[in-house]
Amino acid sequence: MTQPRPRPTALTEDELGFQPQKAVRWLSPAVLIGTGIKSLVAEIFGSYADKRELQASLPQKILHHQDGDDLWFDFVADLGDGFDATMSVASLLAAEQLTMPDGTELPRGRLLVMGGDEVYPVASTRNYEDRSKGVYRAALPQAEGVPPVLFAVPGNHDWYDGLTAFLRVFAQRRPFGGWATQQTRSYFAVQLPHRWWLLAIDTQFDDYVDAPQLDYFREVAEHIDRGDSVILCTATPAWVPAGSGGETKGYDTIEFFLREIVRPRGAQVRLMLSGDTHHYARYAEHGGSAQRVTCGIGGAYLAATHRLPEKLSLPPRLSRVRQPSDQTEFDLVHRYPDEGTSRKLSWGIATLPWRNPKFWLLTGGFQLVLTLALLLGLVHDGTSAFDLLQAWSPAAIVAFGLLVAGVAFARLGTARGRPLAYWTAGVLHAVAHMAFSVGWAVLALWLFHQVLPTGNAGDWLFAAMVLLGTPTVIGFLDAEIVAVYLLIASLRGINLNEVFAGQSIEDYKGFLRIHLTAEGLTVHPIKVDRVCRDWVPDPNGSVTDPWLKPDCPLKVEPIEPAFLVTPSPLSGTPDVS
Repeated sequence: MTQPRPRPTALTEDELGFQPQKAVRWLSPAVLIGTGIKSLVAEIFGSYADKRELQASLPQKILHHQDGDDLWFDFVADLGDGFDATMSVASLLAAEQLTMPDGTELPRGRLLVMGGDEVYPVASTRNYEDRSKGVYRAALPQAEGVPPVLFAVPGNHDWYDGLTAFLRVFAQRRPFGGWATQQTRSYFAVQLPHRWWLLAIDTQFDDYVDAPQLDYFREVAEHIDRGDSVILCTATPAWVPAGSGGETKGYDTIEFFLREIVRPRGAQVRLMLSGDTHHYARYAEHGGSAQRVTCGIGGAYLAATHRLPEKLSLPPRLSRVRQPSDQTEFDLVHRYPDEGTSRKLSWGIATLPWRNPKFWLLTGGFQLVLTLALLLGLVHDGTSAFDLLQAWSPAAIVAFGLLVAGVAFARLGTARGRPLAYWTAGVLHAVAHMAFSVGWAVLALWLFHQVLPTGNAGDWLFAAMVLLGTPTVIGFLDAEIVAVYLLIASLRGINLNEVFAGQSIEDYKGFLRIHLTAEGLTVHPIKVDRVCRDWVPDPNGSVTDPWLKPDCPLKVEPIEPAFLVTPSPLSGTPDVS
């Protein structure tokens, strides 16, 4: 038996075995470029080297957790970002029980389902160790008795290396801190008590369900009876855009899975769970108890809730799936943070240069390049067409690149079918930067000719003003132009995600604790409004105690009162034919 790692006495890599990480600054140049390249490569080559196709050679079976009359299990998603937020959530998940403000005690789940994006910004073995696995090991180094079991669904960030690191971390039955792992592929099926099933599918960037995965779930379906109830975990809440008239591709994949696997057996999906969007939102079936829940608040930056649609119609009217299920209405019944708080937090983007200093460097560097290109044209005294073309070509090239970047940036997260909106926003955004740069270049020349002294002193002052003042002062103001653009564009639903990504808000975190009984699923949405930012080593604790203790209160509260998801209405009449 492997000896447990010595308990740390300090928050250092040597002592912990991993390096605690700061929250990802999503608008910093390195992250923008690195994540963009990884995303592009994954999109291009994913279909040619799809790890799901290769997983057919890996063993897989139905997993069973049916011992006892009831079962507690947890759902968390979008973890593995900054240490403080991830550790705050992990320490609550690892605690033997949580005591709610009303005195209710909620025991730790015997299962822990991670619903996607277990690491940021991109998947790698080191990132998993530093941002998720190491943190969860510090929260629960070893469980007493039978360890709880962990299952994980890959999200888009887990897919950025082609799923290689994900399979090594979660699909080789190695312990994840004090949690055991049992899955051997990126998808799984778990048979639960009281005729409930937990099915988790891997749709790789909202793509199709691959043939080996379908074959596996068809085998699973042979064990599903008429009237059984299903919890379906997916990597993205595709029901939100599809049900509100937006992109349907992701939900078409879900609807296809339901048509092929679930409905032929007479079972019903009573609860869909997802992360990916970093907030909590619950949509309830109008006149029924089926639920669609997004809970992506396990550690990553907070996302907005104030533009969520109030109603969803599922499946969407424009679904491309043949023989879709009957359309059902869902109502938005709760969101976290609430609408008012979300709107208030969006104004925090005004602090973009301070929250994201490297983005300030990016805008400063860009303004320096554009300013120098403009000055080259402004000071040129040639009159021929060729001279003018030569003088203004650098500025024209930079301006064209800015227009392309502006439109591409506005396209991020914007619903398809709105090209005029993001083209307009992108062009106006680029024009604002160019106008600001032109104004600065003209002002600099005026100061050089009218204010600065003549001779070498004036030349040196002008050079210092352009080469030093542009990246600092002008770069700061240009970053504020981005902040103003984001605030205005987000009012039209453009770049709303970037308004919050640029702030990297670590507070407002949480997860779901679910109690399965004969009556159904009692879902307890749990929040901690403020994460802990000070952790103290506990070198004298037992082997099952967390390595680190919060040196600040973690106030646990319900996001909303617990709600009940009842079983399928046919659950009393199994089909044994």
